[in-house]
Amino acid sequence: MSATTDERSSENPMTDPEFRDRLRELPPSAKLVAKVLEDASPLSQGQLADESLLPDRTVRYALNRLEEEDLVGSRYSFHDARKQVYFLVN
Repeated sequence: MSATTDERSSENPMTDPEFRDRLRELPPSAKLVAKVLEDASPLSQGQLADESLLPDRTVRYALNRLEEEDLVGSRYSFHDARKQVYFLVN
C-alpha cells in the first residue's frame, strides 16, 4: 500500500484528468502559476511573480483561486520561516 502512496507523490498532478478539469475552469493567471509550479516547486509568491512575469497582486489572486480548488498546497519555507512556499497537490 505504501508503494501506491509513493507512486502518487512522485506523479505530476498536471497529468491527472480530474486535476486538469478543475484547472480548466480557472482564470489564465491561475493556469500560468500552476504551469510554473509544475516546472519548479516549491516557490514563494515572489519567486512565482518573477518566474511568471505576473504582478504580485495577480499571483496572489491566482494562488487564492488554486487554493480554493485544492490544487495547490503551501508550507513555511525551510530557508526563511517568514515566507510560505507553494506546490501542486494531487
